[in-house]
Amino acid sequence: MNFTPGNIISGRFLSRRTVLRSAGAVVGVPLLDAMLPAGPAAARSHLEQSAKRLQYVYMPMGCDHSRWTPNGETLDNLPYILEPLEAVRDRVNVLSNLELAQAYPGSHATSNSAFLSCAKAKHTESTDYFLGTTADQIAAQHFGNATRLPSMELSMDLTQMTGQCDNGYACVYQNNLSWSSPTTPLPSEAHPRIVFESMFGEAGTAKERHSSLRQQHSLLDSMAEEIASLKTKVGASDKRILDEYLQSIRSVEQRLQKAESDENKGVGRDMERPLGVPASYEEHAKLMIDLQVLAMQADVTRVVTFQLARETSKRSYPEIGVPQSHHPLSHHGNNEKKIEGLAKINRFHVSLFAYLLSRLNATEERGASLLDSTVCLFGSGMGNPNVHDHTNLPTLVAGGDDAGFTGGKHIEFPEHTPLANVHLTLLQGMGMDMEKFADSTGISPELTSPTHQ
Repeated sequence: MNFTPGNIISGRFLSRRTVLRSAGAVVGVPLLDAMLPAGPAAARSHLEQSAKRLQYVYMPMGCDHSRWTPNGETLDNLPYILEPLEAVRDRVNVLSNLELAQAYPGSHATSNSAFLSCAKAKHTESTDYFLGTTADQIAAQHFGNATRLPSMELSMDLTQMTGQCDNGYACVYQNNLSWSSPTTPLPSEAHPRIVFESMFGEAGTAKERHSSLRQQHSLLDSMAEEIASLKTKVGASDKRILDEYLQSIRSVEQRLQKAESDENKGVGRDMERPLGVPASYEEHAKLMIDLQVLAMQADVTRVVTFQLARETSKRSYPEIGVPQSHHPLSHHGNNEKKIEGLAKINRFHVSLFAYLLSRLNATEERGASLLDSTVCLFGSGMGNPNVHDHTNLPTLVAGGDDAGFTGGKHIEFPEHTPLANVHLTLLQGMGMDMEKFADSTGISPELTSPTHQ
């Protein structure tokens, strides 16, 4: 086992690529003051070039607009579905009148596939599918080799749908948010243990990473000497940040172990769920979110997509008083009871986005928060699910000024404004020199802070 400081850039400070190693495992280190060059001018220059992150969260099957849309241009009085955002509302913008014109004819398959691509899916049930490169993968290509993983694709659904799923479209369009090329969908991972191993296991194959980490009772205990050595090289503030980060890793590891232990004991055992996946949807989702925050903090990746559920999901949510399946509720036929159930599911999904924002906001980085250098897009590829339209998409953008973002507003764009305009704005904000994305007609300066315009 050895502590690996990476290549020292200049002077006496740690590399941003500092890692801790033990047999078959590697743990990245969050940004510390000790990684910044000495002197105010040098530090300022370094920070101006520091990491920015993009995070995308997908909510399927549209929303109840009557309980979603704010009244006015501010977020002073959040509507029912958006109330969970109260603590972070100054970091959030609600966007109205966005459209996915390429998602028509209206379908669940094209809602999901067009959300990040803004491209028209080839109508096929076979393997000759064709879409477009998604916004997250353009960002991942831009960041290149700066991180261990170019991007992470995560979801909450443990099994992939196969064959033909919706109106003659191959299931690949509903399974995958991310496409690295028009013919290359990127599968998402819903098993938190596998995500943990992809982040911290160093051996080559998935099987080797799993075997290596399972041999260690505790990842951090196996690195005790390296952690102690690193702490001798940093100041008090860095030690506190490092302790908080390592405690977050330990908490995630313990939750994974508890889920595995409970299932081995038959507690909440569901034979359709792989070992180590929490039985509770909310617990599972928050564990996946905490892994995303750790990945961003340690610079494992700067681009994440997270699918809260697939289109046509029949998942029910009894924990919030909705025992009915999501998909049938979305086809509510203007039945008020069904609409209320849909709104409760929308609110629950928004509460998970609020949890992500709160965790990013509570994670310190260079005197600010992780959220300050992150932009998060939350939304659906469907507007009114009862009629399968792709207009007035429920969309939120959140983030911090360091990433060129300003919040606290309800922005009503002209009707039929392409969602691609928002994607283009965010990609330019990440430093990409591009004038057009898919069917964009321009950028959305309303989303950026004056200092970044």
